[in-house]
Amino acid sequence: MKKLVLIFAAILISGQMFSQEFLAAARTGKLWGFITEDGNWHVNPQYVHLHNYHEGLAAVQVGKVWGFLDSKGSIAINPQFTRVKDFHEGLAGVLVGKMWGFVDKNGAFSINPQFEKVRDFHDGMARVRQDGKWGFIDKKGSYTINPQYDHLNDFSEGLSAAYMAKRWGYLDHSGTWAINPQFEKAGSFSGGVAVVRQGGKFGVIDKNGKYVVNPQFVAMKDYSEGLAAIKMGKLWGFVDKEGKYVINPQFAAVESFHEGLAAVKSGKLWGFINKKGKYVVNPQFEKVEAFVGGRARVRMGGKWGWVGKKGNIIINPQFANAFDFVKVD
Repeated sequence: MKKLVLIFAAILISGQMFSQEFLAAARTGKLWGFITEDGNWHVNPQYVHLHNYHEGLAAVQVGKVWGFLDSKGSIAINPQFTRVKDFHEGLAGVLVGKMWGFVDKNGAFSINPQFEKVRDFHDGMARVRQDGKWGFIDKKGSYTINPQYDHLNDFSEGLSAAYMAKRWGYLDHSGTWAINPQFEKAGSFSGGVAVVRQGGKFGVIDKNGKYVVNPQFVAMKDYSEGLAAIKMGKLWGFVDKEGKYVINPQFAAVESFHEGLAAVKSGKLWGFINKKGKYVVNPQFEKVEAFVGGRARVRMGGKWGWVGKKGNIIINPQFANAFDFVKVD
């Protein structure tokens, strides 16, 4: 009996470990596969094109058509689609002929192909284009907001940036203008504020459409972790939600903060700073991506690998290209 209990426990632990496994798409030469966290191949490189895993399935191209792999690297949905998007909220956009629809994880159509373009589902809704205009549908394929906008962004904090008559504003979930179209550009809301451009300069508005930071910056990225990257002259720095400098403009280029660190470029090389503007990883990389799960992709000598938050090498740069590690359920 004790042996049976131990065996059952070992199987359970093994299953739990597998269910929590992280995989990353990586390319060597011209072919893609998937690697484990120690850099070993989980799915050998054999595909010319693929996507990272999303919700346990990964899109792959076989010949001229696309299908999906399961977590073991076996075909879960047979290649049959002209193009595909990743699974979000249980559905993935697929192109059949010239029209897009959505399939479930069995490959069955939940929403038949009928749209010119589609985007992923978020909060139960997906953006779709019909007759050149964008709207939102629910998971039954019914319109929640009729297609009438030149461009739409996903909802963030209850509002969606929408473009009509050459100006951006914000819609609520009913499709009513919460902030009338008046901006040259409009970003997503984060922490109750959004970045907009007016008169060629970027500023920040609240959910009433009132400026909390007047337009003054040459360029500006959306807020992330309470800070926004801004450009003054030719240099980049970071401001808080009141527009006050937290990190003075001094970098040639920057990316937004993720997991407390931001990628910054000094000269021709990239490193990472903390929210005080201090280097935690000195500039030494040709290119970098944001930290995800405590590790960041970096390129050295034309090859990609991963580093930790102290700049320690986790996986030696050896891949022609790679995506972030994702949890594969």
